[in-house]
Amino acid sequence: MVDLARRNFFKAKSIHTKPAIRLPYVANEDTFIENCTQCARCITSCPENIIIKGDAGFPEIDFARGECTFCNKCIDVCDEPLFNHVDSAPAFDLHIQIKGNCLAVNQVFCQSCQDSCDTEAISFRYLDSSIPQPQILLDSCNGCGACVSVCPQASIELSPHTTLTKVGEINECS
Repeated sequence: MVDLARRNFFKAKSIHTKPAIRLPYVANEDTFIENCTQCARCITSCPENIIIKGDAGFPEIDFARGECTFCNKCIDVCDEPLFNHVDSAPAFDLHIQIKGNCLAVNQVFCQSCQDSCDTEAISFRYLDSSIPQPQILLDSCNGCGACVSVCPQASIELSPHTTLTKVGEINECS
């Protein structure tokens, strides 16, 4: 298995790089790193062009480029045992955070993230005639990333939230 922290040390990169967002329905990070051949077929098959070659050459999702439409073309072209069955697990298990540079948080009217969210996981709450503030309904979020690329301030951050150890079994990360 490739130790990305050690590799980053020798490249003079920060050892504390944020974890990569892998392809939808990936079983777990260890299985992915161990079995991915870095063939890049998933990268070229993605119609949204959101899969990029990340650290150590492994594919990862870059939601700044657009959203995942769950077309599963990346899964269809992969010959390796990297994925859970589509119906047995969520596509992504991501933590969503709205950073302090959000326009609405800074009293500037903006609701672009809400307008792009098909699942209505982001809404805005009006408080005493002030600028409405973003609210995230985590149960409604499917992790598609549509809100990330439309944000004019790059204020929305998605990151891996949990590690999937087996199909259906989820352990919280520390």
